[in-house]
Amino acid sequence: MPHVLTRSLDRGATLFLIVVAAAGILIPLSNLLLPAGSFFHVPTYLVALWGKYVCYAILALAIDLIWGYCGILSLGHGAFFALGGYAMGMYLMRQIGSRGVYGNPILPDFMVFLNYPKLPWYWNGFDMFWFAALMVILVPGLLAFCFGWLAFRSRVTGVYLSIITQAMTYALLLGFFRNDFGFGGNNGLTDFKDILGFNVQADGTRAALFALSCLALIIGFLICRAVVTSKLGKVLIAVRDAESRTRFLGYRVESYKLFVFTLSACMAGVAGALYVPQVGIINPSEFAPGNSIEAVIWVAVGGRGTLAGAALGAVVVNYAKTFFTSGALAPYWLFMLGAMFILVTLLLPRGIVGTFNAWWEPWKAQRISVAAESAAREDGVSEPNMAE
Repeated sequence: MPHVLTRSLDRGATLFLIVVAAAGILIPLSNLLLPAGSFFHVPTYLVALWGKYVCYAILALAIDLIWGYCGILSLGHGAFFALGGYAMGMYLMRQIGSRGVYGNPILPDFMVFLNYPKLPWYWNGFDMFWFAALMVILVPGLLAFCFGWLAFRSRVTGVYLSIITQAMTYALLLGFFRNDFGFGGNNGLTDFKDILGFNVQADGTRAALFALSCLALIIGFLICRAVVTSKLGKVLIAVRDAESRTRFLGYRVESYKLFVFTLSACMAGVAGALYVPQVGIINPSEFAPGNSIEAVIWVAVGGRGTLAGAALGAVVVNYAKTFFTSGALAPYWLFMLGAMFILVTLLLPRGIVGTFNAWWEPWKAQRISVAAESAAREDGVSEPNMAE
């Protein structure tokens, strides 16, 4: 397995991993070790903010895996992200115990307020971290597997699949908004205290969560690189470019699409689980179809089919969102986001990283060719004359 991962890395992928690893180490150390007055000190609120960006980068990576390499445009990946977040939020709510407003050691505050007689059966087990971590992966993965099996088996593709994924997300949004659904209704889950016995609000916990998010991004990137550079990845690209021809050649296209769709959903669930303790809340608004569409825009801006570009696009767009929604331009942010998507589509159709690669590769090939010709002349070797 290490050999497969090493073989799948090129110079750009290695640089991306180095940058993420450096950020995952230096930012927490700067927050914990340097004094507050230091120029290089990173405040705790920025650690949490950048941790949120990293979680978004994992989600963008998951979308790029299916859209950029398999041609599956999902407008419902926010659902898998939110389900992973709710699984982690349920664990965090069980850790509050008697420290809640109503002091009930078993029932969360919203259940006491709504007169729940006992804890719903599907909340059992979430007082154990290992069970919650398993559900973070299992619940989104199971939903994606069932949905994908029905959709791909029926050969639903293109815009029809995109609409169905968005309908699934909207249905979950309506369900989780109901108070009798058992997930906090409109308010969702919040007021978290501890995670694995550590105070969620403590600087050390924030720094550790940021480092874990960077580690998850690195692992997710390595998994995606191993997939797309393998024989499986070549089949996925063939499905993206010519699905009917690939099926005619004897490949079970549905099985390939189902595998990569489920893997992508599991990655989105992990991103949501890391997102919740850093933000401090999870509510049904995370299921909003607009969130899934915005995540697709991140991938388009960064560069579809580049992996690193998808992560970069998530960070760039969300940093711009943070910057422009904190001033006089806040009411116009959605217009600016739409304009950004249109401009990228028209001027940079391959995204930031894709456009850079399109410029870099010919220049690199020309430089190698010139260097080879120069070395040949120095060795006294010349191309044979065709007339001889």
